[in-house]
Amino acid sequence: MTTLVIEPLTAQAFRPFGDVIEASDSGRHFSINDGFAERYHDLAQIDVASGGGRAILSIFKALPRSLPMQLVLLERHPLGSQAFMPLSNLPYLVVVAEAAPMPNLAQIRCFRATPGQGVNYTRGTWHHPLIALQAPCDFLVVDRGGAPADANCDEHPLGDTPIWINA
Repeated sequence: MTTLVIEPLTAQAFRPFGDVIEASDSGRHFSINDGFAERYHDLAQIDVASGGGRAILSIFKALPRSLPMQLVLLERHPLGSQAFMPLSNLPYLVVVAEAAPMPNLAQIRCFRATPGQGVNYTRGTWHHPLIALQAPCDFLVVDRGGAPADANCDEHPLGDTPIWINA
């Protein structure tokens, strides 16, 4: 049995899996609209155009999960990136493994995203479905449209490999 350590979500730690989306001083930002707004610019590498894909914008409504919890499956999107930006002011968990034909379960990681932090999974990055914690959470999602959903979602059940997240 494997129990994951929950790590803080930082851009450096998350780099092998994609981008952290946040309005921080470390990112490129500048004043716009005569000084009445600040633009945090080009925060993620959206990758959806291959094979005639197009960017689509959705809202996912995630129900909270209780810890400890056993992970059931990982999924990946081989045709494009997938970005999640929380609309709720609550933390959530992000479970990932690097892009590969099959997930390397010995290298799986768990991050705690703080309010205001989003993630963009690079094409093919294995990840667990959304893990809201305290209450239902809404997420603005940018991902790939233009292909049948089953062509851009591979699932890997974890039935024989118990992986847990504790509080």
